[in-house]
Amino acid sequence: MLALLHTSPLHVPVFDALCDEDHQGLELAHFVHEDLLTRARADGPDAVADDVRAVLERAVADGAVAVLCTCSSIGGVAEAAAARVGVPVLRVDRPMAAAAVAVGPRVVVVATSESTFGPTVALVEEEARRAGLPAEVRKLFVDGAWALFQAGDTEGYVRSVAAAVDSVPGDSTDVIILAQASMTPAQRLTTTAVPVLSSPRPGLAAGAAAARAAAAG
Repeated sequence: MLALLHTSPLHVPVFDALCDEDHQGLELAHFVHEDLLTRARADGPDAVADDVRAVLERAVADGAVAVLCTCSSIGGVAEAAAARVGVPVLRVDRPMAAAAVAVGPRVVVVATSESTFGPTVALVEEEARRAGLPAEVRKLFVDGAWALFQAGDTEGYVRSVAAAVDSVPGDSTDVIILAQASMTPAQRLTTTAVPVLSSPRPGLAAGAAAARAAAAG
């Protein structure tokens, strides 16, 4: 069983659908804690570290052999708790970050929540160092989009993200990453020729691989 730690219930059907498409037979268990993101946005990710670890421990107690954190704001905190909980804990955006630096050094990180930038930029730079590649990371904040998401206007949210992505001059960057899993549907609406990467599909693939390896080993 792979447990998924979400900070929005909207992620549950997204990952269920991806699992049905790509990982038939993999059992998912969803743990939704919206308060973790609310507090991380207000006080920083470290403020919720103990509570994140408690959720991970509960997932393991329920039978999870690996955990995937789908929230980019608290993904680093979740990863850091892996040694304490005794199973692999992955952040959904790491495979995306690794893929981005492989495309080219100029990376634009698009986010709708300011709290996402610190962890995501650090992750991209970490993956660049790991690969021995240069990275020049720029941030693009989609002002007002998060309020749409919180109000339930997912269509407006996604369209605002897509418009922001398309506003990036094509000759100014090598790759654009959508920092939050909630932004993924915008990928289909963009018209830019620049590669636009999102995290759910590669992140779930990494989580599934970790779960299979743990179950086999």
